[in-house]
Amino acid sequence: MNKIISILAVGDIVGQAGKYVLSETLDEIQKEYDVDFTIVNGENIAGGKGITANLASKLFFFGADVITTGNHIWKNKDILKIIDQETKLLRPLNFPEGNPGFGYGIYQVRNLPTIAVINLMGRLNLLNIDCPFQAIQNLFKNTPELDKIPIKIVDFHAETTSEKIAMGWFLDGKVSLVFGTHTHVATADEKVLPKGTAYISDIGMTGPHDSVLGIEKENIIKHFMTMQPVPFKIATGGLQLNAIVVQIDANTGKALSIKRIRKDVKN
Repeated sequence: MNKIISILAVGDIVGQAGKYVLSETLDEIQKEYDVDFTIVNGENIAGGKGITANLASKLFFFGADVITTGNHIWKNKDILKIIDQETKLLRPLNFPEGNPGFGYGIYQVRNLPTIAVINLMGRLNLLNIDCPFQAIQNLFKNTPELDKIPIKIVDFHAETTSEKIAMGWFLDGKVSLVFGTHTHVATADEKVLPKGTAYISDIGMTGPHDSVLGIEKENIIKHFMTMQPVPFKIATGGLQLNAIVVQIDANTGKALSIKRIRKDVKN
């Protein structure tokens, strides 16, 4: 009988509120969905921008197996203390050559099959970095050990749905799962593509949803009304976790199902 692996991916953890939500819910969700492997995007956990060595250790303590990031990875220089040593903390693969850290990892945890996780970042309305499509294509071409790993997961941290959807189709049949992060708004387009890749444009945000993308709504409304700079202070209300759980055939690497998860937490 084929072994089925359950992968949990948790959307961008925003500030102290997001950290609290994860601490209150992750263990329960892992048990409820019989999760084998957990990926958490942590690039917004340090006050909304970046991540520190201490906060990374907290996410691992809560139950994350791998932490992915995105465009805010360099916003807190403290992370430079560990990013060249901590292989379970990823930054986008397609940052230009010369950046520290790891864009992908190959993991053997507990009694699970080997799992590869790849972190990519889009370019539309973000940073002018290397092409994510070419970056992952070159990774597969130059990393033959990935051919032997059926389960490959991609966090595509990108702004536009068009770039994300294009990446999903580009990788259909080449990886098990492509999930989008960055916009902080969960999309309802989860599906298993024809060649066996599970896909969703964005898994949403974990943190305060009585807000504008995690920031106090009053300040953001003032900004849009006046176009003046305002403090971007993390909100505190409407605590919620957003995530997906995906079932994957460990022998073939093909996704069998993808399900969105939303869990509210009392303040």
